[in-house]
Amino acid sequence: MRAPASGLTEFPAVPADVRLIDLAWNDIAEVPAWVAGLTALEELRLDGNRLRSLPDLSGLTALRALHLDGNELTSFPGCPPRLEVLFLYGNRVGAIPDRLSPALRHLAAGGNGLTGVPGSLWKLTGLESLNLAENALTEVPAAIGGLTRLRMLDLGHNRLTSVPPELGDLDLTDYLYLSDNHFTEVPEAIGRLDRLAYLNLTDNRLTRLPESLGRMAALVELRLYNNRLESLPEAIGGLAALRELHAQGNRLTRLPASIAELGELRVLDLRNNQLRELPDRLPPGLRHLDLRNNRLRELPADLPPLEKLDLRWNKLDGEPEVLRRLRDRGCVILR
Repeated sequence: MRAPASGLTEFPAVPADVRLIDLAWNDIAEVPAWVAGLTALEELRLDGNRLRSLPDLSGLTALRALHLDGNELTSFPGCPPRLEVLFLYGNRVGAIPDRLSPALRHLAAGGNGLTGVPGSLWKLTGLESLNLAENALTEVPAAIGGLTRLRMLDLGHNRLTSVPPELGDLDLTDYLYLSDNHFTEVPEAIGRLDRLAYLNLTDNRLTRLPESLGRMAALVELRLYNNRLESLPEAIGGLAALRELHAQGNRLTRLPASIAELGELRVLDLRNNQLRELPDRLPPGLRHLDLRNNRLRELPADLPPLEKLDLRWNKLDGEPEVLRRLRDRGCVILR
């Protein structure tokens, strides 16, 4: 049965052998108790309603996916025993149950104000994605290293001051969000995440990055903005797959010469730093370079074939010849 965004205010009648119920984005405030008896139900979608509670659904032995994002739930009752997907994002759930389905592969419990999670969570070795963002977590235990099938991890917007080195034991491939926490450093072990494509460390208190960062050979996008970095590690040149580097809002005074070795880099955002000069060579494939609000007086004699160069709020001496050549190639230059 599918009736998303249909203006429903009550849970409709459904056949006893129904396998899919999609009632997302309605105005339903209550799930009737008889839903717990729909033993053939495999997927239940109730995102974006007004639910404040649920009946005990632990008897739904066929249920594989339960979508409850964006409701007003304060608790989550018994978990179906074979559940593989559980989305609870954006509720008011005060605690994750101790007993979750051992078959769980995807768990989203962000946006609930959680101050902790049960130790049993770190034993769900089948987890492939875990979202605990926008909570009030202050620590992550070493046991996280046991989630060896995890591909996606979001711990952003919490109150973490550190992550354990066991984070490097994970086999993350898609993304790792550690943004908007209280980190002053990240462990050397992060360099072991050599299959990870996207790393977000923004809005922390980082003053340095480990040299091991250069071993993250699969990294495609790295976001570092709004930290306190004064330099980037020389090893950053080892990020052979990197296409975007966002480092605005730091305290960078120089760039390492190895940045020229980033052969796949297309976007480099360095605005709102304290750069006084650029290396003689920049990545050859660079297309977008943002240098707004630095302390540049001159530019290198040669720049890559840029499509856009933003130099606003610098005070260059004169009109460098390199800018004329870029304009002739069609580069958009903002001063």
